[in-house]
Amino acid sequence: MKYFRQHQLVLKFVYNHLSKGQFLILSGILVGFSAGIAAVILKMVVHKIHVLINQQLEVFEYPILNLFLPLIGILITVWVVKTFLQGRDGKGVSNILLDISQRSGVTAKSKMYSQMITSAITVGFGGSAGLEGPIAVTGAAIGSNFARTYRLSYRERILLLACGSAAGIAAVFNAPITGVMFAIEVILVGVVFSDFIPLIIAAVCGALLSKIILGNDILFDFNQLKDFDHNNVPFYLLLGVLCGLISVYFARTTHRVEHFFSHQLKWNAYNKALFGGLIIAILCFAFPPLFGEGYGSVKSLASGNPQEILKGSFFYSIGYNDWMLILFVGLIFLMKVFATSITLASGGSGGNFAPSLFTGAFFGFFFSTVINKLTFLNLPVSNFTLVAMCGILSGVMYAPLTGIFLIAEVTGGYELIIPLMLVSTSSYAVAKVFEPYSMDVKHLVAGKKIFTEDYDQNILSLIKFHEIIDTGYEVVYEDSTLPELLKVVRQSTKNIIVCNNHQDKYQGFIIFDKVRKVLLDPEMQAKLTVKELISKTKYQVNVNDGIDEIISKFDEADLWYMPAFENGDFIGFISKTRLLSAYRDKLKQTIS
Repeated sequence: MKYFRQHQLVLKFVYNHLSKGQFLILSGILVGFSAGIAAVILKMVVHKIHVLINQQLEVFEYPILNLFLPLIGILITVWVVKTFLQGRDGKGVSNILLDISQRSGVTAKSKMYSQMITSAITVGFGGSAGLEGPIAVTGAAIGSNFARTYRLSYRERILLLACGSAAGIAAVFNAPITGVMFAIEVILVGVVFSDFIPLIIAAVCGALLSKIILGNDILFDFNQLKDFDHNNVPFYLLLGVLCGLISVYFARTTHRVEHFFSHQLKWNAYNKALFGGLIIAILCFAFPPLFGEGYGSVKSLASGNPQEILKGSFFYSIGYNDWMLILFVGLIFLMKVFATSITLASGGSGGNFAPSLFTGAFFGFFFSTVINKLTFLNLPVSNFTLVAMCGILSGVMYAPLTGIFLIAEVTGGYELIIPLMLVSTSSYAVAKVFEPYSMDVKHLVAGKKIFTEDYDQNILSLIKFHEIIDTGYEVVYEDSTLPELLKVVRQSTKNIIVCNNHQDKYQGFIIFDKVRKVLLDPEMQAKLTVKELISKTKYQVNVNDGIDEIISKFDEADLWYMPAFENGDFIGFISKTRLLSAYRDKLKQTIS
């Protein structure tokens, strides 16, 4: 603790003696290394667990523990979340996007470690999910809380949040460009930025750490590629279209499984975990490559050793032949979606990044091998395996540039850049036709809770209801006399007065312009009553209305003020002036 305080004092001294740009670059370095360390620790822990688990193959012909470990991992994860995290697991990149749009980039401190713990348990014990999403969440939380500690502005906080995510992804794959692309395409959607230097530096720091510490047995790399043949372009285009369709299958299947567990299965968390874990056990019994992240199986396919994935399976005891392998691979890429969605929906922790790469690899191998078997062609299977990984990632996460640069970086060059671009963009375009938004954010976009490409809408979403409501209004009663009304008018600083009955129920409002006419006309004062001065409108605002809905009501009503209610009770007025002022303030906040 003493060291931490000294560290803070040093940074505060540096902060006071550097320009804003210089401190942001230093912050990018610190956040990048911190997120990189978190990513390295998580990958190493899960790798060591898998090494211990795989040693059972030396004793048993079939990996018996693989049937029970995912179940145990999911149960432990649920227990940790309920016991230590108060039920708030905060899993999924969508939670970070929610923090950006709804909480101005302020992320809970617990997210700096919660996802590392829960995903390490789930994936380490064989849950069929990925570590990249949890690493991105962890890195984002590190960046956000660093910015909070030094009281940085909204834009600087969002930038450092993105730096943490970029560094985490870069460290996982030793791919700094991929980290930057991920931050731009997934984290910073709808956020306008011009200063990307800290983002690039953070990604480089994360990748540098993983390069120094992690070995090739942990890192995701390939070096057995064949030269690109332009004659295969039609097959790459077909592959891209099919990847888009499979991405839609991935998204919709995941949604149905999640809906079943969360809405239709009326069980407690532990019973759901037990049920989901048993299904995973059955799937791992039939298809051992579904155990854990599955990168080992992906390497086997892309490296020309597909028979390796049969080890420990029922198919392996039958004997090896090409069509049996093709059938096995085809079933696996279809079943991976169920394995992942059940792992997560039943209480496990992890992400969809690795599962989408896994599904792509198995589909790419299936596609190219079937064509080679049915024709006289000789498509490069390893190339198609890798390119399809990019295709499914692009179609599932709606991040085509991330997919392109990931495969380019892990293969050590840009030999496949043309097929990567063809498959990535065609897959993304096809998926977009069926689903306008990615599966991780679809439900949040529907509720207008996160940013989209509509920048103006994003600014509006930053405005909170309490920022635009005014409750400080004078009150008169509907049976008050005109002298009593005039007395209230003289005391008020507002242009509008609330009128209630004697049960303090809202009856309407009185606009000062109407009262002004009465003040100047003694004859009208003698004839009129307060009740006759009350104005009413059928248009009103509810505390749960969205800002865009409120704006639509203003446009339709052509009013300058609208009464606001909560549970049927009047709580104040919202004015166009206050709304426009809030919009201007949020706009300044995002561009300053």
